[in-house]
Amino acid sequence: MDGIEIIDRSFRALVLPNAPLETLGEGFGWLEGPVWFADLDCLLVSDLPHDRILRWTTSSGISIFRQPSNFANGHTRDREGRLIGCSHRGRCITRTEWDGRVTVLADSYQGKHLNSPNDVVCKSDGTVWFSDPHYGINTDYEGGKQIAELPASLYRFDPRDGSLRIVADDFQGPNGLCFSPDERLLYVAESGLQFAPDPVQHIRVFDLTDDGAHLTHGRVFHHISPGFADGFRCDEDGRIWSSAADGVHCIDSSGALLGKIKVPSLVSNLTFGGRNRSRMFLCASRTLYAIYVNVRGAARP
Repeated sequence: MDGIEIIDRSFRALVLPNAPLETLGEGFGWLEGPVWFADLDCLLVSDLPHDRILRWTTSSGISIFRQPSNFANGHTRDREGRLIGCSHRGRCITRTEWDGRVTVLADSYQGKHLNSPNDVVCKSDGTVWFSDPHYGINTDYEGGKQIAELPASLYRFDPRDGSLRIVADDFQGPNGLCFSPDERLLYVAESGLQFAPDPVQHIRVFDLTDDGAHLTHGRVFHHISPGFADGFRCDEDGRIWSSAADGVHCIDSSGALLGKIKVPSLVSNLTFGGRNRSRMFLCASRTLYAIYVNVRGAARP
């Protein structure tokens, strides 16, 4: 199959030989943070260096949703369907209310500024989990140089009482996040130190405790090659679909690589959307792609 690399024969049933890689838009700075709004039939995606959030629809193509965006990066939706976002420039997590107001949910921890929240996911109990590496304050390209006040960590925010706490702090550069469909596991990309000659880079996985509020038994799940994992998503059967330097890699729950969808440029992030959540939207450097697959993304929310 053209553009498809089969590593395990089970991968043949997950991809479609007659579904092409479609170009939805190109000429952007660096695309990140895709999130699908099924009720509005649209995709939102961050064009990070250009300080804007873009909207894509089948009927209208690409338009500007918000500019400036305070250098928005990762996005998700909460259990009420509101947009939750990460801001590099604002060093915070935000929620866009239904009337358009933007509410800051968290911007500091124990009296110190957060670094540059990168990716975010919501759990079924309404809690918001996000990574906070230094990437957005290391350069002017993705937000602006600022002084780091906290180590890179993974946080859990509870909107019911406004509490914020660290759930993991043994990262050099926590990045993409994804819960397993049953929320018993949390996958986290370790992207390492930005300018290190040999950064630590792999996907880690944690068990959630019985109360669903803490992480335990962190371990290495998979090494992406070539490149490294930035953003990823689970399908409804628990497989991970991860960004990579040569496209999208599909990894089963044991950590075994099943196959690849080859993409002409480095993929930074992806999400499922469209009809039945079976269309994959790919943020590939300066180009937005889409491709239909024979799986459905795990529904969140």
